Amino acid sequence: MSARTTHLVAAWCLDFPTEALLSRLPELQAGTATVSRRQREAMAPLLEHLATTPLEALQLTYVDVFDMSKKFALYLSYWTDGDTRRRGEILAGFKARYRASGWLVDTHGELPDYLPMVLEYAAVADPVDGPALLQEYRPSLELLKFALQAAGTPYAGLIEAVCDTLPGASPADAAAVHRMAANGPPREQVGLDAYDPRLLPLSGGAQ
Repeated sequence: MSARTTHLVAAWCLDFPTEALLSRLPELQAGTATVSRRQREAMAPLLEHLATTPLEALQLTYVDVFDMSKKFALYLSYWTDGDTRRRGEILAGFKARYRASGWLVDTHGELPDYLPMVLEYAAVADPVDGPALLQEYRPSLELLKFALQAAGTPYAGLIEAVCDTLPGASPADAAAVHRMAANGPPREQVGLDAYDPRLLPLSGGAQ
């Protein structure tokens, strides 16, 4: 249950902040009591930030981090396939997996590989295929985590907690993520090439 709770908390908190999120914060914070100590401690800074910051400021920060730069893309297949024709097949695959589980998802205009959506799928719809899908895109998650850590944003802790729910240890750095991807199933590494570890942000927010 703890992994599903971590996935659900991350799904809510990685989406654009709204009054609905703020009203649900006490429930989300209480839910973290059921997760591992490491995951709880990783998520705590962001939950505290959400609880103590005015909504307008939260929304401005979110836009600055996630909407103003692709360095922090929340679309899993962007990191692996970039804006290539192959990506259309990948996105269709996400939709097919949702349909196969019987999950009726309203994408609200988002692409089906949008991380909060995938996390909700793992937490609510299919606790077997959902984590398997996250594990398939482990390199995307790890690169996103390192980018957010380098930017000094508490959102990094959410990704760290999600990675901790998956099998195997996290890579030590972005270069190790590239080696992880290279050892996985053959695929076009367009997005991964674009996110050479030397190009990850070193300080500040998204640019």
